Amino acid sequence: MPLVVLLGGARSGKSRLAVELALAAGAPVTFLATAEALDDEMAARIDAHRAERPEGWNVVEEPLALADAVSAAPAEHTLVVDCLSLWVSNALEARGTRAEIEDKAVRAAHAAASRASRTIVVSNEVGMGIVPRTPLGRIYRDLLGTVNRTFVDASDEAAFVVAGRRLALLPEPGV
Repeated sequence: MPLVVLLGGARSGKSRLAVELALAAGAPVTFLATAEALDDEMAARIDAHRAERPEGWNVVEEPLALADAVSAAPAEHTLVVDCLSLWVSNALEARGTRAEIEDKAVRAAHAAASRASRTIVVSNEVGMGIVPRTPLGRIYRDLLGTVNRTFVDASDEAAFVVAGRRLALLPEPGV
């Protein structure tokens, strides 16, 4: 089944679209959440996302072991991974090196693309704005761009989500 990657800016509708695609698949759903409620504002964001999800979905909260969590999802379930942007942030905060995080992303993308059922992956696109002021901000932006590209390269379908609308990202000619 296809790996679908949804990229876009903050509040662009990526997560809502992922929920809609998961429902349309007509299979049981496992939702893999990478966020951690490290402060009140983030806890409120997580609560808002939880409210958007249908009851009865299997929810796995895993901030770091992405490939393992993807591989552990029931084969007959549609899997929603929300999101890579927070996973990269978590991995950097856990003192992962760029090479380690990139390697883990390759393994997770391969696990997602190898699943028997549909996998829908959400991530932010942060590389279209200003250059971050701090070295850590620039490392994060560049690393997330690489991770996003890794997942899109492994995907069957990818889209850029703007204002709730999906723009298909077409494969390179000849690929």
